[in-house]
Amino acid sequence: MKEILYNYDNLTEEDIDEVVVRTKGLIINHHDEVTLGYSHKTYQFPGGHLEEGESLTECLLREIKEETGIQLEDAEMRPFEKITYYNKNYHGSEKNRKNEIYYYVIRTDAKFDMNEAHLDAWEKEGNFVVKTIPLDGVEQVLIDSIPDNPINEVIVEEMLDIFKEYNKIKDRETE
Repeated sequence: MKEILYNYDNLTEEDIDEVVVRTKGLIINHHDEVTLGYSHKTYQFPGGHLEEGESLTECLLREIKEETGIQLEDAEMRPFEKITYYNKNYHGSEKNRKNEIYYYVIRTDAKFDMNEAHLDAWEKEGNFVVKTIPLDGVEQVLIDSIPDNPINEVIVEEMLDIFKEYNKIKDRETE
C-alpha cells in the first residue's frame, strides 16, 4: 500500500492533539464506472470516520451503507493508498490534528439505493446524491467542479491523485 504524508508545519507526533481516521472507497463496477457522493457542490468518495472499536473494514462497510445504501457482502476490496495530513490549528480549532485516510478499491456491481441510505444532517443539508460516472471521464468531471466550491481545489487534487494511483495498480495487474 502506497503511503503519502503531508506535514507542511513540520509537526511531530508529540505536537498532535487529536487523531482522526477515515476510510474511503473507490467503488468501480464491471462497466468501469465509479460511484461518487455529491454534496455541497463537492464530489467525494463514499466513506467516513472510524468509530471507536471499529476495524478499518467495518468502518468502510458501514459508511458505504450509510451514504449509498450499498450492502457490500462479497465484493472484492483491498486497501491501496493511505494519506496522512498533519495540520496545525486545524480549521482554527487551536488543535493540531493528524488525519489518516485509507483508500480501498472496491469492485462490485451492487447498485446504490438511497432508500437504504442513512444520511447525516450535513449530507442532507447539502442535497447529497450518489452519481455513477464513467471512469474515463471522471477526471474532467472533477476538474470542471473546481469553481463550484472553494474546497474543491484541495479535494479534487487529492481525488485525482487517488485515480492516478488506481490506474497504476490497474496497469500493473493487466501486464
